Amino acid sequence: MAKERTGHSVESQKTKMINVVIFLLLATLAFFTVYPVIYILFGSFKTNNELVRGGVNLLPQKFILDNYKQAWQMANFSRYTMNSLVLSFGVMAVSLTVSSMAGYVFSRKEFKLKSLIYNSMVMFMFINVGSVALRPLFELAVKLHMNKSLISIILISAGGGQATYVFLIHGFMNSIPKEMDEAAKIDGCSFFGIYYRVILPVIKPALASVALLSFRGGWNEYILPLIFTMTNEKLRPLTVGVVALQNAGDGAAAWNILFAGSAIAIVPIILVYMAASKQFMGGMTAGAVKG
Repeated sequence: MAKERTGHSVESQKTKMINVVIFLLLATLAFFTVYPVIYILFGSFKTNNELVRGGVNLLPQKFILDNYKQAWQMANFSRYTMNSLVLSFGVMAVSLTVSSMAGYVFSRKEFKLKSLIYNSMVMFMFINVGSVALRPLFELAVKLHMNKSLISIILISAGGGQATYVFLIHGFMNSIPKEMDEAAKIDGCSFFGIYYRVILPVIKPALASVALLSFRGGWNEYILPLIFTMTNEKLRPLTVGVVALQNAGDGAAAWNILFAGSAIAIVPIILVYMAASKQFMGGMTAGAVKG
């Protein structure tokens, strides 16, 4: 009995040590993730001279609210925010439509080269051509006369994440019993009717995950809108307008204005995450485990 107790105590101590190590690693990761955001938030209330001097003080010597007023006016926030909302919701709508339909077809339909097409699509999750494709995409948009609106940016941004979204929804959809499809067929539902009336209501957690990820991707997009809106400032999203605030100073980078603009730009994506966080976590967990 004494040996068993000793063995249990040793195992419990090992478990506690492992938990402590995991906690410290997670705390360190959380610190490095959150610290830049906190630095920007506090830095948005500092003067530019205080930011340039640097130092270890996180809190500003004096809270300057005028930074936000200048950022709002200089970055044309009202118009650029509307452009960002149009871009983000457009990317989200296209991503939800395409990924849900593609995931449904790959999960429920049998056709030639199905595995090859799906595996090729999944493979592109690990391939990123980056800025190499920007020039041909821009030239294509010009030839199609799509460079004078946000439509080309929406389609390109949405297309870039489809492999991940299809993979997520396909994995979630494989967990749904096919008996539901058969019951719907007996009731007279077509292939599309099953998708619309049966599948979509069931995969809401996965759709919420795709919605949040695609909205975030559209909201944070920078290089693509920067290039496509170089000749038309009215189409600029908030990310491009905020970065331009760095040059708002007289001969020096206006970090205080840039930080204030960045702090304002963070708010919408935080609100969207708070609204969809439960569905997002449920969709990501279910897709990862059941897929």
